Amino acid sequence: MRSRIAQDLGLDHPIVQGPFGGGLSSVALASSVANAGGLGSYGAVNLAPEAIGPLVGELRAATARAFNVNLWVQDVDPGGMQIASEDYARALDVLAPYFTELGLAPPVMPARFHHPFAEQIEALLEARPPVFSFVYGIPGPSVLAACRKRGIYVIGTATTLAEARALEGAGVNAVVATGMEAGGHRVSFLDSAEASLTGTFALTQIVSARVAIPVIAAGGICDRRGLEAARLLGADAVQIGTAFLACAESNASRAHRAALFSPAAERTALTRAFTGRLARGIVNRWIEEVGPRAGALPPFPIRSWLVGQLKAAAAAQGRDDVIALWAGQIAPKLRHRTSAALMAALTESLPIAGEEQR
Repeated sequence: MRSRIAQDLGLDHPIVQGPFGGGLSSVALASSVANAGGLGSYGAVNLAPEAIGPLVGELRAATARAFNVNLWVQDVDPGGMQIASEDYARALDVLAPYFTELGLAPPVMPARFHHPFAEQIEALLEARPPVFSFVYGIPGPSVLAACRKRGIYVIGTATTLAEARALEGAGVNAVVATGMEAGGHRVSFLDSAEASLTGTFALTQIVSARVAIPVIAAGGICDRRGLEAARLLGADAVQIGTAFLACAESNASRAHRAALFSPAAERTALTRAFTGRLARGIVNRWIEEVGPRAGALPPFPIRSWLVGQLKAAAAAQGRDDVIALWAGQIAPKLRHRTSAALMAALTESLPIAGEEQR
């Protein structure tokens, strides 16, 4: 089974490291995967536009191989652009016990709660990473045309066949078919996330049979068997998230990585409690306590910013009860704690892309 993506990008193996937002990505992880012959990725959704150029420079200095920078296209939910002061105060009332518990003063409302995609993409186009991937929608035709002009390989992300077809029609180079098993955010954009919960292997088969561009299977894959199964079902490559997030090179906290290897990882849930968008993580105190009251909190990205103010203090205190422990349903199968060990296990005896037989 020849991998078109591997050949197009000069990869040795049809393996993509999932891009992690929320500060969980690292240059060390992305470059180690790239240097091992896969496609390393960096989730840049939280970066200011002026930080994207330096990031791409760091990645270029760390690897001579292809790497991927990821952004979110639909970056504001209805009602998430601004918030009245009284509504902000009510949201703080819900979260006040957690700020007090962590020894933090309630945060002052900022001028804005996120870095707009429109500004980030301009910086990315100027920086020209080898690969640009995106979630939550499709960039406008001018953006995709600018990527083609600059030789940037473009990867879109779909949770349904309709989304995959829309991405192909827009002219992307490849599509990630991400199933409901995956950890982190459900990145649906044509229907609600709750209405777009197809499993990875079903989605992979359906999409690969109906689009001509390469399909990257994502969700519920952490080992060689999963990789081979996805390829047999029509995937050109696989995207692996949770297993790489658990590696020491990721920017996940010690508590998060420990949780991924603990019995707690046997229980994940889809929740809007952390950011306002549906996402899968290990069930913890925050999901159980805040989840039922999440309707009292503002939408994304305001909720994400508010909850994010607790993260650094919680991580510094070694807490895993009030932070997002993003994890896929495959987490109980995790074995490897470094990217080198994981890549070795994934690629042992796997033919290099240029040596594969038709």
